[in-house]
Amino acid sequence: MKGANPLMPALLLVVLAACSPGPRDRNEEASPKRPGKPLMVIITPSHDNPFFKAEAEAAAARAIELNYETLVLTHDDDANKQDQLVDTAIARKAAAIILDNAGADASIAAVGKAKANGIPCFLIDREINVTGIALAQIVSNNYQGATLAGQEFVRLMGEEGKYAELVGRESDTNAWIRSKGFHDVIDRYPGMRLATRQGANWSQTEGFQKMETIIQAHPDLKGVIAGNDTMAVGAAAALKAAGNSRVIVVGFDGSPDAIAAIKAGRMQATALQPAVRIARMAVEQADMYLKTGSTGQPEKQSVNCELVTPENADRYGLFGPK
Repeated sequence: MKGANPLMPALLLVVLAACSPGPRDRNEEASPKRPGKPLMVIITPSHDNPFFKAEAEAAAARAIELNYETLVLTHDDDANKQDQLVDTAIARKAAAIILDNAGADASIAAVGKAKANGIPCFLIDREINVTGIALAQIVSNNYQGATLAGQEFVRLMGEEGKYAELVGRESDTNAWIRSKGFHDVIDRYPGMRLATRQGANWSQTEGFQKMETIIQAHPDLKGVIAGNDTMAVGAAAALKAAGNSRVIVVGFDGSPDAIAAIKAGRMQATALQPAVRIARMAVEQADMYLKTGSTGQPEKQSVNCELVTPENADRYGLFGPK
């Protein structure tokens, strides 16, 4: 056209390009993603307990192998702190949360909040009292492990005698499941007499202190069975300090400290939980879910425990066979 500006077609293309969304813009709107590796947040109780430290380290190592960023946090069995840590995971746009929770009832809201924000939770070690909000609840078969420990305890006691029981936190489902497993075995033997049942909050210090008091009140005590190894190791230390090594001590967890105590003769048995295996299972199922939309497994999953005694203690390492 005569008199037309030869630059007009080029200018028009520039204007249209500036006004139209490009492929990169449309892709970000349809599937907003963070740059870099997806984040897996791992939340457990305090790493002062070797069980929780082992499961957190195992989960983090497996997540790194599967090409995730990791953030490892501890809630110290404080439900309010756990809630804040879940908020942190949400703010960081975590791809998934691996959680050893702070209470069967107290953790329901936190897991639900993560789900509402599109973050799947994979629970390990401890269940919550509801289904349908966590993608998986993978735990040791605490009842089966407790019956194993209970049977060995009765055998070691010769089916009779006065004994004490140390229990964990009452808010923890595992505390009463293990106690029930113990008693479903022990209470079948009329010669087994419960002298005292005391809470020691999963703590080695409290296990030591409670055992000191129990020894004084019951000098004829023949055995003690504890809901976890941390309390059992504390009790064994109190018995050793009192020069009372004849008392039978049986625990639950399979911790390195308990296995060392069994080898040294300060404890006689423990039911080992495969914490490392369970932590790795949770990460692998989270990875599968994120990649395929399914874990391929039911929500509730249970893994059997193994009995550790002086005869087989050399075969076990960090919460599992060597």
